[in-house]
Amino acid sequence: MKLKIATYNIHKGVSSIGSRPRVQELKAAIGSMDADIIFLQEVQGRHDLHALRYAGSWPMEGQHDFLAGEGQHVAYGLNAAYDHGHHGNALMSNFPIIHSRNQDVSDHAYEARGILHCVTRAENTDIHCFVVHLGLFAGSRKRQTEALVEAVANSAPAGAPVIIAGDFNDWENRLSQTLFDQLQVCEVSDAGLSSRGFGTYLRRLAGRGPKIQPARTFPAAMPMLQLDRIYVRGFEIESAKVLHGVRWARLSDHAPLIATLRLRSAT
Repeated sequence: MKLKIATYNIHKGVSSIGSRPRVQELKAAIGSMDADIIFLQEVQGRHDLHALRYAGSWPMEGQHDFLAGEGQHVAYGLNAAYDHGHHGNALMSNFPIIHSRNQDVSDHAYEARGILHCVTRAENTDIHCFVVHLGLFAGSRKRQTEALVEAVANSAPAGAPVIIAGDFNDWENRLSQTLFDQLQVCEVSDAGLSSRGFGTYLRRLAGRGPKIQPARTFPAAMPMLQLDRIYVRGFEIESAKVLHGVRWARLSDHAPLIATLRLRSAT
């Protein structure tokens, strides 16, 4: 079974410069990805002020519902609530979502963060999907990664297919080794992993081989930082790419990361 996966921080549906509403254009752009499962961060579940200011161009429903394609299944995890609304992470899937749970992993009062765990059933296979948005500070990311490892270990059975995707804010790539050691997940930027095997990946993580460089996704207009990731277990990685160009630079401060995966046969 082949799957197309995408992760995208949508900047709450407004442009990074000028805070202009981009929700309508986002819907068309996300639809053009033709992805089976989409991991979204900074999704505006409600914003009363924008709804009044941009009446007619701002959706009345939450962005997770508005952005979903026809027939897609949606789950939303509220992370930050305020007087005029709330935002969080979301998962949109062409396959039924049979379970969802949002876990608060906020490290302090100024950064509301969460892990949205969803189980989507594709061709009689349960795929455990974790949508993440980690903090801006290294200490917070370390503690949130520990919470992520615990969440995956406690909820995804050994050998079950796992996809962890989102905005890791890990521009120095300090987390890949931990996630590999603890969860045996690999980052999709090493697109040749399927032919070289886990031994090669482990040697590269340890610095004994070409250095693994996650895709550069931020800022979208001229990506320099490696913030957005897709980690997988139980899949062959066929390809991975970042969507660049004027269209994507207008929509958000992050560029989307897309990967094509093939589910490994059970052993």
